[in-house]
Amino acid sequence: MSIWQTESWQNMLVTSWQSEEYFVIEQQDTASFLLTERREFKWGIWKQVFVEKRSVSAWEFALFIQGFEGEKSERLEQSLVQLCKEENCLFVQIETLHYSWIWESVLWDTTSPFKKGYYKKFMPPYTALIDLTQSEDEILAAMKSKGRYNIRLAEKKGVVVEQVEKIPYNAKKFYELMQETTSRDDFAGNTLSYYETFLSTVEASQLFFAYFEWKVIAAGIFVMHDDVATYYYGASGNAHRNLMAPYLLQWTALCHAKKRGMKTYDLLGVAGPDERDSSLAGVTDFKMKLSPQKTHVSDSSIYINKKIKYQVIMFLRRLRK
Repeated sequence: MSIWQTESWQNMLVTSWQSEEYFVIEQQDTASFLLTERREFKWGIWKQVFVEKRSVSAWEFALFIQGFEGEKSERLEQSLVQLCKEENCLFVQIETLHYSWIWESVLWDTTSPFKKGYYKKFMPPYTALIDLTQSEDEILAAMKSKGRYNIRLAEKKGVVVEQVEKIPYNAKKFYELMQETTSRDDFAGNTLSYYETFLSTVEASQLFFAYFEWKVIAAGIFVMHDDVATYYYGASGNAHRNLMAPYLLQWTALCHAKKRGMKTYDLLGVAGPDERDSSLAGVTDFKMKLSPQKTHVSDSSIYINKKIKYQVIMFLRRLRK
């Protein structure tokens, strides 16, 4: 079960106003039942699928499933279509997560009400992965030489990385660094309230700081769930950038995850092999110094409930670009 398919993640989305509410489709071999966060029904052994309800364009709502692992069953698809109609939503979008893509050929069933496509991507299709079952020496050897060099440079120059408590004071420190990062690299960040909620609500989240001469110069939020450690948010100040603190930050978090027995380190999102002018171009260069290759981990399918309105909305979106 991925971190996106957990109740703590759904609670974070609702608390931070990212989603309106969430639903749970609970399935057994011979039955499927729908629950909301306000209703409970327990019986037997279940497989849960968490469904987010989010506001989209033109005063419409839509349903999103992130980080879905496994094969979509006909029963699940029927349950999602029914839920979409009951909630009068514009569409349902499913984003898969598979670190092994062996079942890709069965994903797009032509008889399915879900078709390949998406309204908005939350899960990056490609990522950079590191196999934590290897030794530390093997992991370092697989990195690009510049990645290894930058890790050692940060250590040599006196950068120290530590895991810190997820308290409001430290969340504010992270936010202040993130403001410097977003201003420098020209992208939108989140609010302080969001980061506080993320750290306090997502139980598997962890916060690491990189210090130089007792000052925080870089920070990272990581999620360590089941056997996967995910690099979720990173920030660095404008001062001391020559010390390469973000590289040692990643290495320290990676080693921490390895010691906990995790098997995969996910750097969460890089530009695809054929993408040009990607918004992920800058971070891709950084991440690929640490991981040897890009891996296809996610794809999307969508069921459109209100076809005409959806087409109008998409047409207007294209006009605005």
